[in-house]
Amino acid sequence: MEKGKIIFLNGVSSAGKTTLAKTLQLKLSEPFYWISVDTFIMMTPDKFLNKESSRIILNSISAMHHTIKTYSDIGFNAIVDHVFEKSDWVQECVELLHSHPVLFVHVTCSLEELRRREKERGDRNIGQAESQIPMLKNANIKDIYDITVDTFNNSTEECADKIIEMLNEPEKFTAFKILWEQIKNNAEG
Repeated sequence: MEKGKIIFLNGVSSAGKTTLAKTLQLKLSEPFYWISVDTFIMMTPDKFLNKESSRIILNSISAMHHTIKTYSDIGFNAIVDHVFEKSDWVQECVELLHSHPVLFVHVTCSLEELRRREKERGDRNIGQAESQIPMLKNANIKDIYDITVDTFNNSTEECADKIIEMLNEPEKFTAFKILWEQIKNNAEG
């Protein structure tokens, strides 16, 4: 069975990942299932969503990573909406998915726009996106993406079109393979 394609959107909160995921679902000619880190966290019962429950939340995020693999393994395409705040998450995803067709997309926009979106949304802590920027830089990704889209300088539709265009060139899906080689080299060294 052919593995399903994975469009892996990574970026800070309010960068536009969810809007982009929904736009991609509308524009793509075949079904892509949306798998969101927020959804997996919110599946956790409210009484366990506190600082003492970080292990439970981390386990739910790991379950999400395994779900992405399962979807692809059974031939389902997926759009992943994630924030790689921890290098462990990067490593787990890369270990699970390096042999899968993953298009790794960096979703970004200006800091000023992130701040504006947070205020407008009203469902995020002000400063959350800004606090995630250094975490993404320290998550061992080192700017290794297959493509970067800027949701401030380009419309959501333009960003989606760039991603869709690249879907037709799977030989360019190299980011997870490069990251896998780095992980293996670090383990050996």
